[in-house]
Amino acid sequence: MILPENLRLLQRELGNDEAALVISDANRFYLTGFRSSSGFCIITGRELCFFTDSRYIEAARTGVRCFSVHEEKGKRLDIIKENLSSLGISKLNIEAEHVTVSAYSAMREKFSGIGIVADGALDRILKKFRTVKTEEELSLIRHACEISDRAFTRLLEDVRPGVTERQLAARLEYLMRDCGGDGPAFDTIVVAGKNSSKPHGVPGDTTVKNGDFITMDFGASYKGYLSDVTRTVAVGSVSDDMRRVYDIVLRAQLEGLSRIRAGVPCKDVDKAARNLISQAGYGGRFGHGLGHSVGIEIHEGPNLSPASDATLEKGVVVTCEPGIYLEGRFGVRIEDTVYVEENGGTALNRVPKDLMVL
Repeated sequence: MILPENLRLLQRELGNDEAALVISDANRFYLTGFRSSSGFCIITGRELCFFTDSRYIEAARTGVRCFSVHEEKGKRLDIIKENLSSLGISKLNIEAEHVTVSAYSAMREKFSGIGIVADGALDRILKKFRTVKTEEELSLIRHACEISDRAFTRLLEDVRPGVTERQLAARLEYLMRDCGGDGPAFDTIVVAGKNSSKPHGVPGDTTVKNGDFITMDFGASYKGYLSDVTRTVAVGSVSDDMRRVYDIVLRAQLEGLSRIRAGVPCKDVDKAARNLISQAGYGGRFGHGLGHSVGIEIHEGPNLSPASDATLEKGVVVTCEPGIYLEGRFGVRIEDTVYVEENGGTALNRVPKDLMVL
């Protein structure tokens, strides 16, 4: 959630006749600390107003931070126009990345006399604030990681020949709720055998067999904040080739973790892990970036990738998830959620990473 001082900084960016309109679920939650599927914020240099409909209004009156709470009755654009007029607003900043072309056109038509600014400046300010996590946010992410770890540990009892990918995915999502989570952070990935070569494979009716790798990519949501972890386990036995590939991915993941610290370019972290995989002869088998930031959304910025121009800061939370994917054979990925500190990175997931043969 946004620090009060950052909220004041945002207000100071606005002129006397200027407002910001925030509609997106993620940014609205970040500003108010209140989760809902509908609502919007109007921010001026003097006013902080949150509007939501009758489904949420009772909870919002006790759950919203810093903002005055108002019930949204009637057509949304009419409500916004009326409030902008009463506040003397002539310039409205909107989230360029979250407003559709049709919504933008409707605003321009409805808000005659008000200049609408969709230049991305509001998005950039909110992204900058959200990049560095507060102690409260870190605590929630850490707890989401603990929930994921507990659920995974319990799931291992269910991993056996004959169970399907779909059954394991459903069981894992149940366990994350049973361990205190609000639900999965994203669509759970459980892929077995040949399917494990698909980085974002969808769990289906494929049954687990002896000699399979199973890759599980999952995370828990806890009070609006998310975790992301991947583990690859073996069933029954592993070939020498499978063990070798697993060892390379593990060493790459540990190499990436060792490079994470404040002040390091994101692409350098990616390069360290990627080079290790390439030198082992699997350079063309690791196609995605090494990691991404995690918070209210599962993919935030900055990213650990060859294309990134960002530098890690203290307080950023990123994933570290190298993989090797051998089409038609098997794949391996190992991932932790990591907190960036001045002198290193702290992995928030604690479940073992050494190869488990179940």
